[in-house]
Amino acid sequence: MATSATVAKPVAGLIRKGYEVLICHGNGPQVGIIKTSMDIGNRETGQPVMPMSDCVAASQAFIGYHLQNALQNALTQSGIDKCVATLITRVVVDRQDKGFQNPTKPVGAFVTREEAEIMEKSGITMVEDAGRGYREVVPSPMPQRIVEKDAVRQLLDMGQVVIAGGGGGIPVTYEQGQYHAIDAVIDKDWVSIMLAGDTGCDELVMLTGVEKVAIAFNQPGQRWLDSITVSQARQYIKDGEFPAGSMLPKVEAAIRFASSAPGKRALITSLNKLEEGLEGETGTWIVRDDE
Repeated sequence: MATSATVAKPVAGLIRKGYEVLICHGNGPQVGIIKTSMDIGNRETGQPVMPMSDCVAASQAFIGYHLQNALQNALTQSGIDKCVATLITRVVVDRQDKGFQNPTKPVGAFVTREEAEIMEKSGITMVEDAGRGYREVVPSPMPQRIVEKDAVRQLLDMGQVVIAGGGGGIPVTYEQGQYHAIDAVIDKDWVSIMLAGDTGCDELVMLTGVEKVAIAFNQPGQRWLDSITVSQARQYIKDGEFPAGSMLPKVEAAIRFASSAPGKRALITSLNKLEEGLEGETGTWIVRDDE
């Protein structure tokens, strides 16, 4: 609840300035907590294991609920009469995506080797995790399309503040005219790009733990970047400047969005610098080469 209030304050500030806001959030800690709790309950009661897609859905609902409350309160305090809506969002993936051949994303509780062997018999992929026990790993396929994109757009057109695509969306397949749940997790940065494109957003903001992107990060010669072109960003990636587990996916997502159409640009900054970043006072902007 406290974290939601922290997030709500700068977002409400943007709305006061006239920005139309669409929010896509992560769910890393929360979906793990849900999965772990359900796994423990399964071992103690013998109830069926909760599918990963259900865990993602649950995390969308409860994170969205807290964000709705916090943002609605912040807007009310500012005298702004706007509705904040969380949309449970499905994202279509391809069952043949190579991510399904190599599950890599660890989730849920640590279990013993014996427990892991039992879980593997039911088709769950388990790996040993740094000597701490065994954990389930799930695939992380690329998103293809957002099922509720039209609903998101309609809510925005009505003037509402929308929270969608939480945790990268609930992964589903679409086969023979039917949607089917599938166990996976989707990178929220890629889904953010899709949401921004589907709704005609001009600017994509990705919040992280630092105010700006840096090259030679935490090394002699570290340099903070104010604005870089798509070509410069690609060269920095080629040079290995951005760690795969942190800044790299954000820069890749920013490149993809900024390249998508003239006038599109992406900002990477920290939450507490959100308003200043959009005013051009800080943060790192990724822009097209011709702008």
